[in-house]
Amino acid sequence: MTAIQSLGRLSAKRVLVTGGANGLGLAIAERFSAEGARVAICDVNAPALEVMRARHPQWLCIQADVASEASVAAMFTQLGSAFGGLDILINNAGISGPTSPIEDIDLATWQAVFNVNVQGSFLCTRLAVPMLKVQGGSIIIMSSAAGRFGYSLRTPYSSAKWALVGLAKSLASELGPHSIRVNAILPGMVNGERLDGVVRTRAEQAGRTYEEQMALQVQSASLRVNIEATDIANTALFLASDDGRHITGAAMPVDAGLETIAWR
Repeated sequence: MTAIQSLGRLSAKRVLVTGGANGLGLAIAERFSAEGARVAICDVNAPALEVMRARHPQWLCIQADVASEASVAAMFTQLGSAFGGLDILINNAGISGPTSPIEDIDLATWQAVFNVNVQGSFLCTRLAVPMLKVQGGSIIIMSSAAGRFGYSLRTPYSSAKWALVGLAKSLASELGPHSIRVNAILPGMVNGERLDGVVRTRAEQAGRTYEEQMALQVQSASLRVNIEATDIANTALFLASDDGRHITGAAMPVDAGLETIAWR
């Protein structure tokens, strides 16, 4: 792998990455840290946070449940004491939800997906905005390719990700006069544990091997490849830095040209 060149594009910027102890959140936090940002991450996974504290002792690592109003409030109190403010918020925390027909999804499962993905972004944004209004800043909301396509058998997840695009576009209009930019990133099929789990579940349902199912899914992208977490991190860096200073209200796909995400 080619070494990442740091240009100090986020020097002294204060960033909070939710769901930052693994996956896309971790890739973003590490990329921002390499560019000079002061990084805070939160996660519900206490063991994963302990690993991050050891790996990145300069980071502020907070255990928090973004779906809980009290937990988010406590996190922002700690963040304010440690950082004195905020310049960038990455609303990344989310859960995948079930791969099931709509008639097999109970209300609690549906609500759980919205509580983490949508309510979590709302709760964090609501408390971040007064900090960001001090001198402007950037909010990035992690949607999904499922936020621009219909997604059979994944209705809670897809519905939540569509809602996040609406949240980003509405906030961009509302917060633009305060020099706060708001954008959504729509990742496609990102190599990693989450994608593996979804593909394995669908393979079992369709009577295929994991390899057969993954090969079918890759054919859905114009470039015939999956993407990497670093692709998302680099896009987030562009949007959060001065390189993207005039971009707001965007719903930016990073998906190798997905043409559909319909399960086959």
